[in-house]
Amino acid sequence: MYKHFFKRLLDIIISGIALLCIGWFLMLVAIFLHFANKGAGAFFFQERPGKDEKIFRVIKFKTMTDERDAEGKLLPDAQRLTKVGRFVRSTSVDELPQLINVFKGDMSLIGPRPLLVQYLSLYNAEQHRRHEVRPGISGWAQCHGRNAISWKEKFELDVWYVDHCTLLTDIKVIFITIKNVLMRKDINSGTAATMEAFDGNN
Repeated sequence: MYKHFFKRLLDIIISGIALLCIGWFLMLVAIFLHFANKGAGAFFFQERPGKDEKIFRVIKFKTMTDERDAEGKLLPDAQRLTKVGRFVRSTSVDELPQLINVFKGDMSLIGPRPLLVQYLSLYNAEQHRRHEVRPGISGWAQCHGRNAISWKEKFELDVWYVDHCTLLTDIKVIFITIKNVLMRKDINSGTAATMEAFDGNN
């Protein structure tokens, strides 16, 4: 009952109240990022697969510029990540606009993180199961390593959550997430400013 009804009801109530309470803060962050990103904009929109692999547009704060090299190619993430963007990302503030996605029904507060559309063709049958529930702003994998664990471990944790989606599990995720955000744990992978791309093997 929780997984199929009450979870969605709580998502609507909590995300709606949160947006009303922190709307002013989101606008302030957007203003700072607008200038820090050198005209690249304050918001990042990208298509991601949601529940049952239905495609939606995720909303996040943009933490990098669109600076390019002499050949017109985007510079590496680490070079485009601004000081303001680094702070926004390290405190997970960049995830807050996804409350809009939650309110709309694209996402849930808790669930597997929505990944790139191009990864869909790389998943095995078990990994595809992560899409049996709505993706979340935070999830079981984010509480157990986030970007510091391998893709294999991340997918295993995502599928575990699908099979153990209860109110108690979600409460645990919320408290662990708050602790990790305050400690700024596992924001980056071991070798990059962001998580390495998934190639079907890593």
